[in-house]
Amino acid sequence: MRFRFPVIALTFGIWMLAWVHTSIVWGGEKEAAAFIEPKQLKQAIHSAADYLIRQCRENGKFQYRINIDKSVKLKPRYNLLRHAGTIYALASYDQSYPGELTRNALLRATRFLKETAIGPVPGQNDLLAVWSHPDITHGNKPLQAKLGGTGIGLVALLSVEKRIPGTTPLEYLRQLGEFLIYMQKKDGSFYSKYIPQKGGRDDSWTSLYYPGEAALGLVMLYERDSSLKWLQAAADGIAYLAKKRAGTDAVEADHWSLLATARLLPFYDRCQQPIPRQAVVNHAVQICESMLNGKPANYDSWLRNGSFTEDGRTTPTAIRLEGLLSVQGFLPAERSYLRRQIIFAISEGMQFLLRSQIHSGEHAGGIPRAIQKLPKDHTQWKRSFNRRATEVRIDYVQHALSAMLGYERMFF
Repeated sequence: MRFRFPVIALTFGIWMLAWVHTSIVWGGEKEAAAFIEPKQLKQAIHSAADYLIRQCRENGKFQYRINIDKSVKLKPRYNLLRHAGTIYALASYDQSYPGELTRNALLRATRFLKETAIGPVPGQNDLLAVWSHPDITHGNKPLQAKLGGTGIGLVALLSVEKRIPGTTPLEYLRQLGEFLIYMQKKDGSFYSKYIPQKGGRDDSWTSLYYPGEAALGLVMLYERDSSLKWLQAAADGIAYLAKKRAGTDAVEADHWSLLATARLLPFYDRCQQPIPRQAVVNHAVQICESMLNGKPANYDSWLRNGSFTEDGRTTPTAIRLEGLLSVQGFLPAERSYLRRQIIFAISEGMQFLLRSQIHSGEHAGGIPRAIQKLPKDHTQWKRSFNRRATEVRIDYVQHALSAMLGYERMFF
């Protein structure tokens, strides 16, 4: 009899845990949010934004990456897509928490993007593109304009324009949009790069993320300009991806397409629909289901619990959360179980991201590449992985910040 109370207590505790899990999967959204304190989330958001603002130098260029482990020597690198993505995240932060420091950083970073990366396309007087200059990127590839660079560059400039009107003239934005249309093929797909050395448009390499980034930029330009050609190009781009992936069990974790789809659907009936609206939604569902199916069923460390990868990398989780959060506004009623699965995965993933954030010291607010180094007996251990596990890059922080802001808007 002396063990009766502990056994009852243990049984009750197990029952309560099961009830909580069931209430999230089968119940409402607020139960999932209960796992995260609003104060904790807000503090993490401010800390991540502060980190990015601190990395923005006087000339507008970000400190692209650091490594907490001082013994790791870093080669100079810079990526203009991630520069633009960071602008996009900070503009989103300023929308929720307006501040002079944020706007000043946005102005500096925007000026750097325009002055060092955006320029005309040879022989095309009405086009502007975001160029990856080797002297800025420190790479060994020839001068080129990436589809995704101009797509996310347009997203960045439009996002800043909403926060600081008059920053970028409409005609300038249109010329970036014209480049995206110039890069689109008749079937809705895109050339990934424009390389003058190779004669111009080049599709010898195809990017997973560039079409979604381009589509998002085009929809946002339509919101600003209301010319149907921007909307049509975005719809054609998403439709191509949907047709290409139709009937496939597993598809890529294309979060940019989800973000673009969420912006596209409210206006979809205004353009010539290349595929029915339901097919666009089905494509988004297909991506979401693949994201969920790819999530580990078990974790060998409680620190990695909620991660979308077994090795505990942070950005694969953050980008999936961004995408999964964006679909909540258009998932059909008959997909209620999928919605609840998504909410549970989002809640676990957000807890993982919050655990991964650096909380003190000179790098406070940063998000490392992985939540921890892997032990040598781990199936995915590599010396190179552990060298980079402590790396903090602006895009790691940017995607985490965007996911946190999306979570806050959804639940709080």
